[in-house]
Amino acid sequence: MSRLELSQRELARASSLNRAAVNALVARGEWPKRKPAAARAAVVDALRNASATTAELRDLALPAAQKKAPQVAACEAVPCPVEINQNPTEKEDPMLLQNTPVTQAALKHFGLPRSPFVDDVQSRDDVYQSPAIRYARAALLDAANNHGFGALVGESGAGKTTLAEEMEQRLIDEGRDVLIIRPYVLAMEATDTKGKTLRATHIAEAIAYALDPHVKIKSSPQARFAQLHQLLRDSRRAGRRHLLLIEEAHCLPLATLKHLKRFLELKDGMARVIGVALIAQPELRRVLHSQNPEVREVMQRCEVIDLPPLDNDLEGYIAHKFARFGLKPEDVFEPDAYNAIRARLIRAPRGGKPGDAVSTCYPLVVNNLVARAMNAAAAASYPKVDAQVIAAC
Repeated sequence: MSRLELSQRELARASSLNRAAVNALVARGEWPKRKPAAARAAVVDALRNASATTAELRDLALPAAQKKAPQVAACEAVPCPVEINQNPTEKEDPMLLQNTPVTQAALKHFGLPRSPFVDDVQSRDDVYQSPAIRYARAALLDAANNHGFGALVGESGAGKTTLAEEMEQRLIDEGRDVLIIRPYVLAMEATDTKGKTLRATHIAEAIAYALDPHVKIKSSPQARFAQLHQLLRDSRRAGRRHLLLIEEAHCLPLATLKHLKRFLELKDGMARVIGVALIAQPELRRVLHSQNPEVREVMQRCEVIDLPPLDNDLEGYIAHKFARFGLKPEDVFEPDAYNAIRARLIRAPRGGKPGDAVSTCYPLVVNNLVARAMNAAAAASYPKVDAQVIAAC
């Protein structure tokens, strides 16, 4: 409140609590005895609306453990720690990434016909659309239709591949003649010591075979790239667009990153004949933003689009997931659960400032944490998932 220059009167007005309740909270840390969970949620929402960070709100959103907390019962259903840890270390984060299905007991407990997190993306309508996701979709589509150059960057589980597949399905549904070339990256690494590097010659071969599966590729580099250029020109003049889509692009060697600009420079007159879209984890952004002169020309031309965490879109995301299967999230979650999920998915370095905290509130992580919480609530016979259940998982 001091940082936000927020007075007790303003907090009382924003949270709909009376001045005495706010004074007791600020002065002594005491919550109202009547409906304390609702008061906690109202205060957290008021502070969030006043621009408080998720890290600053962590201790408010995650209540202290109570004697009736389901930590023991929850562990019978899911692999979570016996004791609630209010400050999870980075060692706990991989647990949230482990696939955690909703048990049959949890589905029965909440009256759900099926899990909203299994086979949950079967069509374009199944893809959640936040403002950031809509922008990323538009950028991918522009790279395909107008031969642009972009990189979609996000943590594991952020939904990058899903967006690329949604873009491809949209092109099919709209009848657009765009050829998407996906070089195989099964064993790709940045150096040959760990795997196999993807070189410009390999990319050229992938493009040539996509354009003409029966082509006999020339042996010399000069003839090979001239052959590729001609294939692309002929295909463009026939009305086709081309998009080179490279997954796991953070594993590309620097030389290949630099050569991508040269693929973009293949033109028919003044028009580009191919676009490039990279799908990568945040390591790619660090490479492009380095002072390495080898990638300077790429950095100047490539639009890097970040997929941020769902911090501000969590309620909408969960509501969308449940609605796609005719389910109601209010039948499963108490209102205070959402802020607790946000707070739970925060990694704050020991001794660091709130601004140093990193959110891992990405779709895959949210799915697994919510599944664990539903299993825990069912095992402990909690009617709904609330902040206390989230804190226990």
